[in-house]
Amino acid sequence: MAVSDLILTVFWRFTQTGKYVPVRGECFRDHLDVRVVTVCEWDKCYETQTGRTMAASLRSEVTTLLDSLGVSADLYTRGTLAVTSPLTGERIAEVAEISAEDAKATIGRAAEAFRVWRTVPAPRRGELVRLLGEELRANKEALGRLVTLEVGKVPSEGLGEVQEMIDICDFAVGMSRQLYGLTIPSERPDHRLTEQWHPVGPVGIISAFNFPVAVWSWNAALALVCGDSVIWKPSEKTPLTALATQALFLKAAARFGTDAPAALSTLLVGGRDIGELMVEDRRVPVISATGSTRMGRDVGERVARRFGHSILELGGNNASIVTPSADLDLTLRAVAFGAMGTAGQRCTTLRRLFVHSSVYDTLVPKLVNVYRSISVGNPIEGAALVGPLIDAASFTMMQDSLKAAADAGGMVHGGTRVDVNGEASFYVRPALVEMPSQLGPVLEETFAPILYVMKYDTLDAAIVLQNDVVQGLSSSIFATDIREVEQFLSARGSDCGIANVNMGPSGAEIGGAFGGEKETGGGRESGSDSWKAYMRRQTNAINYGRTLPLAQGVTFDVDGGSAEA
Repeated sequence: MAVSDLILTVFWRFTQTGKYVPVRGECFRDHLDVRVVTVCEWDKCYETQTGRTMAASLRSEVTTLLDSLGVSADLYTRGTLAVTSPLTGERIAEVAEISAEDAKATIGRAAEAFRVWRTVPAPRRGELVRLLGEELRANKEALGRLVTLEVGKVPSEGLGEVQEMIDICDFAVGMSRQLYGLTIPSERPDHRLTEQWHPVGPVGIISAFNFPVAVWSWNAALALVCGDSVIWKPSEKTPLTALATQALFLKAAARFGTDAPAALSTLLVGGRDIGELMVEDRRVPVISATGSTRMGRDVGERVARRFGHSILELGGNNASIVTPSADLDLTLRAVAFGAMGTAGQRCTTLRRLFVHSSVYDTLVPKLVNVYRSISVGNPIEGAALVGPLIDAASFTMMQDSLKAAADAGGMVHGGTRVDVNGEASFYVRPALVEMPSQLGPVLEETFAPILYVMKYDTLDAAIVLQNDVVQGLSSSIFATDIREVEQFLSARGSDCGIANVNMGPSGAEIGGAFGGEKETGGGRESGSDSWKAYMRRQTNAINYGRTLPLAQGVTFDVDGGSAEA
């Protein structure tokens, strides 16, 4: 094996372990722009320089990762959808796109798979999801690394997303034995009234770039244990992680056996037109979509017109309130992560911060210093906490928002571009903007690391401001006064689907109600009863007597069809 070939094979393993990985007696490490290969004979080693840069290796590393995950090269080497890494702007793959005709045929196969899968007992269906969790555990490092390369997340967040996939599998396996119905008291003697739940049909999943694989797992794990097939339209920006996840599912299905029909999980890789095709197809009774509010409104309206069901988890424009009783050290850390994690591109990113006037001058200068010192850079080359924006369009929207904020009287700290890999990638210093009031761009959501900070005097006023936006995904309060906390959580408090205490507006984890209110959607992808979104309800009235008493005192006596009538 040539040295260059060896590098392509083992590079990703080295970066995850942080140490030399001997393979056939050879290993390597990186020195700035030069790849240094260490050739080992077990008792001695010597080094040679290859001259390959980190950037030049990304495509090769992606190829190695996809191969290790079981993805056929035909799917990502000769296609029409160009995939670039936000880390460097380098093209890393060309993915095959599906045609409209083939997409319709795929939906048809998913419908056929559903008719078979719905007859498999739910606990048995849970076994498939358990095996999927095992495949994700075994391939966590590789898939997490691929998330970093395709999306630009720092390594811990890439791995964390895969861990979230594993967690939802565990959750769904438990739910497979808890698809409970009800027994309802009947007013009629000798009658039994019950409610039961049946699989609903193929579930269409539309995911966004900011959580390229977790979104699929939130929905797919529950849909599968509920007896549904799954059709996935991933973001055009993140098809590689989708291909990898699908490959891992197929491995799990092969281990599961013949009870799992072909086309139980399928992919529709393509543009907006392919997503629209799935949304309009009556054979897909449930559409779950994650992304922008603009996209969600379009999806929700189209699905509603055909009387389908939608689960929407959309952008948030999320806010936190800092009260006079807040632990400011805890608040500082929580706000920093909530606002800057994933380069501010999460749906649950903290975007608005309301700080009580009595603690404003203590907290905000410390926040400004954190923003000035936060590390921005390529997360695979160092320990940067903030990686790149996904693309040029995101950078442009961020700059437009900052200009609008400045024009509205805001004081902007940060927000400037950082040269990490030249013009091909878009790294930016997170921006903290002190605003005189909630106006202009503060009322709109920009998927970028922008935190608008505003002063308030009463908690009632802060809650009004928090709620006075069209989005209603997530919120939080920092307080140690139980009266402040309880008011925030009460019916006259936060109007968001998620309301947290002494943490940022992150998601409510696996067991919680994840989903928005107002323009950020509806429905839940996890939670104690979220499985109901993936099933249809049926009510049964059973008469085990020999007479026919009617409800509500109605009488309708006939003579039984006597010939004498």
